[in-house]
Amino acid sequence: MTVRHMTDWDRDAALTTARILLEIKAVNFRPEEPYTLTSGWKSPVYIDCRRIIYFPRARAKISDLAVEMIGRHVGYETIEAVAGGETAGIPYAAWMSERMNLPMSYVRKKPKGFGRNALIEGDVPEGKHTLLVEDLTTDGQSKIKFAQSLRDAGAFCNHAFVVFFYGVFPGAFETLSKMDITLHYLCTWWEVLEACKDKPYFSEAAMAGVRDFLEDPMKWSARHGGIGSAEEAAAKRLDAERA
Repeated sequence: MTVRHMTDWDRDAALTTARILLEIKAVNFRPEEPYTLTSGWKSPVYIDCRRIIYFPRARAKISDLAVEMIGRHVGYETIEAVAGGETAGIPYAAWMSERMNLPMSYVRKKPKGFGRNALIEGDVPEGKHTLLVEDLTTDGQSKIKFAQSLRDAGAFCNHAFVVFFYGVFPGAFETLSKMDITLHYLCTWWEVLEACKDKPYFSEAAMAGVRDFLEDPMKWSARHGGIGSAEEAAAKRLDAERA
């Protein structure tokens, strides 16, 4: 997996985000009873970014960091519209577009089946450089579908932002780079572990189980009944699309 170059600002933003997520109990460690992610991976860790919407100061800080990150890594005048992915990306897109003083749309997973039968709601950002926004990603796959929908509608979509990136499963950067999409994110599990050194949020046994997972997530997933390779993940996605 390609590792991004982190500036001092990036590190500070990542640790600040991790501490916020821990404080609001959006972080879940459960090595003894693994979670099954949508992609088919088994994981002892789960992040619930939807909790952020309940906490005004937390969401304000994360939104500020998100906008500053895009300004630093993409440009302050490059992005012309913001689009949230249904459904978790919608509030983040709203907060970011407000701060960036930009129009906002959101992208459906599939047409609603009546009315205009639209995939993109709000208005189509045709001809505009559009930032795709979601709450998190594991392997980047959902971003591809949303980005393609925006492109099919006439938007330019080469940048995606998430609050949290798992940062351990294979192929995320490679998959997105094939579509010329750069992924921007505030925080990964590695920063969460770093932030856990500040306070004993979890037991030593739980922390050890998570470290074991992060060192070799594919082997850990397979050992606990989940998929164990990028090829299996691709096959699972194909089966889901055919269903």
